[in-house]
Amino acid sequence: MKVKKKILFAVVGLGHIGKRHMEMIKNNNDAKLVACCDILSQQELGISELPAPHYFEFSEMLEHHPEVDVVNICVPNGLHAPMTLMALEKGFHVVCEKPLALSRADAEKMVFKSLEVSRDVFVVKQNRYSPPAIWLKDILRQNLLGKIFIVQMNCYWNRDNRYYTPGSWRGTHDKDGGTLFTQFSHFIDLMYWFFGDISNIQGNFKDFNHAKLTDFEDSGIVTFDFVNGGVGSLNYSTAVFNKNLESSITIIGEKGTVKVSGQYMNEVVYCDIQNYEMPELLPSNPPFDYGPYKGSAQNHHHVIANVVDKLQNKATIATNVLEGLKVVDIIERIYQVRNGKLIKKRLIEKEFHINANGNSNLRKIN
Repeated sequence: MKVKKKILFAVVGLGHIGKRHMEMIKNNNDAKLVACCDILSQQELGISELPAPHYFEFSEMLEHHPEVDVVNICVPNGLHAPMTLMALEKGFHVVCEKPLALSRADAEKMVFKSLEVSRDVFVVKQNRYSPPAIWLKDILRQNLLGKIFIVQMNCYWNRDNRYYTPGSWRGTHDKDGGTLFTQFSHFIDLMYWFFGDISNIQGNFKDFNHAKLTDFEDSGIVTFDFVNGGVGSLNYSTAVFNKNLESSITIIGEKGTVKVSGQYMNEVVYCDIQNYEMPELLPSNPPFDYGPYKGSAQNHHHVIANVVDKLQNKATIATNVLEGLKVVDIIERIYQVRNGKLIKKRLIEKEFHINANGNSNLRKIN
C-alpha cells in the first residue's frame, strides 16, 4: 500500500490567526509545518518556542523552502493579494485568510495567476463548517422552504479601543479595508453560499463610536434583492457596548421559517417547516477568544484538513478562489453605495454653502 505524502506548509503572519494555523497544521497527521515568517521576533510575538525555522523576509522563506506545498497567508488584509501572487508565482499552493483581497481587481489578479500557474488558492471561510450552516445549506439545497421571500442577517459585535490599538493595521483603509471586510465577510460569504448574488443595493452607513479609532464606518443597514429571487437586508455594527451581541439569520420562505442566532450564528432558535422535523445537530465549536473580544468559530482544523485532502486525493476545494472573489465583489459594491452617499452628501453641502455664502466657502468644505 502506497503511503500518502505529508503536505508541507509554511505560514506567514504569526498573529492570533497565524498561530491558530500553525496549531492546526501540527495537529494534522498528514501535514507538517516546515517554515514560518513574521516581521516581529519570537519574543515580540509572545511565542515561547516556534515549531519551525523563523524568517523575517517572506521572499527569503520562499527561496529557502522550495519543498513546501502550501503557503498560508495570515497577514493584514491589504497584504493578502501581493503575498498570494508572490507565492503563486513561485509555484506554491496558497491558503488565504479572509478576505481574499480588498478589491475585485486584486482578487481577479489572484484568480488569473492561480490558473496561469495551475496552483490552488484555498480561501478560509470556516463558518461554512458550523453545524447550523451545514444544516441550512442542506435544507435550501432540498428546497424545503420553497420560494425565498425575505432574508435578514444581523451582525452586532463589539470592537472598541481594546481592539483598535494605536499604530495597528486594524482600522486603516489600506490594510484593514472596512468593517465588512474584517469583521463580517464570513457572514456575507454564508449569505452568498446560501442564496447567491445580490443586486439593487441600497444602504445607510454611520460612524457612531469609531471616529477616532478607524478610517471607516462602524455601522450600516443594507437592503438588496437576490438575483435568484427574494429580498434581503444586512444590519451590522461594531459599536455594540462591551461585548458581542449576536450574529443571526432569519429566512422567511414559501413553506417555512427558520432563524439561526446566538453570538456567532451557532444555534437554531426557530424552525417551522411544512412536514419537517428538526434533527438534532452537533454542537458548534466555540469562538476564537482574544481576551477582551471574540471572533468567529474555531473551525480552522476543517480548513487544513480540506487542503490536505484536496492535495492528496484530488478532492473538492471547500471554498475556492472564485467564491472568495465573489464575496469581495459583493462587499465592494456595498461600499460603492456607501462612498456614493458620502460624495453626494459633500456635493449637497457644497451647493448649500455656494448658495448661502458664495464660492469663498468651498475651501472649507474640501
